[in-house]
Amino acid sequence: MSPTIAKPLRAGFVHLVLGGYTLLVLCPILLVLINSFKSRKAIFDDPLALPTAASFSIVGYAKVLGNAAVGGMFLNSVIVTGVSMALILLFGAMAAWALTEYRFRGNRLLALFLAFGIMVPIRLGSVSILQTMVALDLVNTLTALVLVYVAQGLPLAVMILSEFILQVPRELKDAARCDGIGEFEIFFRVVLPLLKPAVATVAVFTMVPIWNDLWFPLILAPGESTQTITLGVQQFIGQFATDWNAVLAALSLAVLPVLLLYALVSRQLIHGITAGAVK
Repeated sequence: MSPTIAKPLRAGFVHLVLGGYTLLVLCPILLVLINSFKSRKAIFDDPLALPTAASFSIVGYAKVLGNAAVGGMFLNSVIVTGVSMALILLFGAMAAWALTEYRFRGNRLLALFLAFGIMVPIRLGSVSILQTMVALDLVNTLTALVLVYVAQGLPLAVMILSEFILQVPRELKDAARCDGIGEFEIFFRVVLPLLKPAVATVAVFTMVPIWNDLWFPLILAPGESTQTITLGVQQFIGQFATDWNAVLAALSLAVLPVLLLYALVSRQLIHGITAGAVK
């Protein structure tokens, strides 16, 4: 087979595989969204069918939006996710800058210690984390969740941002030092603006597991005033009966912030993922 024919065939096969994977990922989301606008009977009769004039219903959204507690749950999720992301990006970028720019005793050991944070799941320490939060009187507070998520997200953030900081030309930093600019100003005014693709990548990889997490909110903040939306959806699931309209509506609303973030940073995210793939 000639190269002129083989290349389009390979490209077509790659696009076919990627298209199939995209459908595989989107189908569960579309299924939840479609069924959230159907009556309970229509959901069980034909879950794959689109809403019709007879089956269309927004009773689930009415229940969710009419529940005052749901608004507080969304607010808790936004606060925990936003604060955690901000701290992870700030401390992760500063730690990556320190580890890549300066050489000091224990530099490699510290980098190895952070690498272990990626390899070892934080949930293995759930009992110790709970004991620590009880001792600090932080159970049923959003602070407990923020501390855990920052500890969970920092290792990956440092690893990704370190690789990007290494690509920043040393001449830029040296020129800034020659102009008498301090190290903090070099970091915030010279280095950090060049890390937008990496920051977008870390933001998405950080937000999704935090926003979707059920484990730590269930353990550390199960109180009514501190429940996140992921945990709050469980109130519509009973032992003997489940309000599927409300569950599907709540899940559809919970997906929106993640999709919004991806829409805002998709260009930077793709650039960040592909950076370094070609020279």
